[in-house]
Amino acid sequence: MILTPYQIIAPLIALVAIIYAWNLVMRHRKTLWEAALWTIFWGAIAYIAIEPNSIDYITIATGIHDRENAVLVTFLGILFFIVFYLVMRLESLEQRQTRLIRKMALKETGLEDQRE
Repeated sequence: MILTPYQIIAPLIALVAIIYAWNLVMRHRKTLWEAALWTIFWGAIAYIAIEPNSIDYITIATGIHDRENAVLVTFLGILFFIVFYLVMRLESLEQRQTRLIRKMALKETGLEDQRE
């Protein structure tokens, strides 16, 4: 098997990305869940780069005969899931911020004791 430059560079970039993600976890800047997803994503990229024929199962699972189209549709689905997750997380953060600001405002005006 003769490796192309892409088959060498892509896994190296994936390895750097995975190490970076776990480094962020160790510094408490990312969660385990985020690092695990990052690892799965970049691991899949590295695996597909080394074994391009491995994506034939995606064509079978999706019923799309062209490999390129099957990969595109699959990754679009994954990206939509990620965007949905980010929107849900953003809404949660907005709700937490609203509760915190309300609590701070009530405390500042001295109405916090009356509300409870």
